[in-house]
Amino acid sequence: MGLEIFTLRERPDLRPAIFLPDLQSVWPEFMRHDTTAELYFAPSQFEAYLDYAFAGVVDGKVVARAFSVPFAFNVDGRDELPDGGWDQVIRWAHEDRMIGRASTALSALEITLVPEARGGGNSIALLNAMKCCARANGYTALFAPVRPNQKHLRQHISMREYISEMRADGLPADPWLRIHHRAGGRVVKIAPYSMTIIGSIADWSTWTGATLDQSGEVAVAGGLAPLIVSLEQGYAVYVEPNVWVEHVL
Repeated sequence: MGLEIFTLRERPDLRPAIFLPDLQSVWPEFMRHDTTAELYFAPSQFEAYLDYAFAGVVDGKVVARAFSVPFAFNVDGRDELPDGGWDQVIRWAHEDRMIGRASTALSALEITLVPEARGGGNSIALLNAMKCCARANGYTALFAPVRPNQKHLRQHISMREYISEMRADGLPADPWLRIHHRAGGRVVKIAPYSMTIIGSIADWSTWTGATLDQSGEVAVAGGLAPLIVSLEQGYAVYVEPNVWVEHVL
């Protein structure tokens, strides 16, 4: 049986499974400590987004998840995708919902598959589910603050330099950007501070397992950019760049 995709509105019974360790552990621990995420994932907030959250099921087992968020775009003060990327689009969506402003676009937030479910077009299927959701709501575009999936191997080069690298066939060198390109996506801009995570030195040592014994830039496993450590101030800051991609529907 192939991948079946359901919204959590359709299948609320699948909601616990998408947060089980086999999917949670795909992401570095530190990425679960972005405080902006609470505006989307906190139980009191998440109820409003069940039409935009997806579970992928194979043979009755949840093997994938995807999250997206509706937001108002091309309205006063929002004529350009935000430099704040992932964090800012969640804040925009939260503000829109609080004041009753109608949404006009959808932004992907995450697509995650357990290792055994990768390949075979499953990531494209989840991306297409988001596109169908956007169309069903009358939107003309799906945006995505994309996290290039090989950038963590080259944390010290800029995102601009990284995304400029192409294969001989003219496609992006990064596999995840290549999937978006083949699906019709167009790179719009870089989001230089798409996700900002702040914690004490002790927090970061726990989250990463790293010994943080000097100030400065430190590469941590799974990061797209170095962690900035200040022993003098007792904290560290991770600022992740992403790449805004637009899919016209």
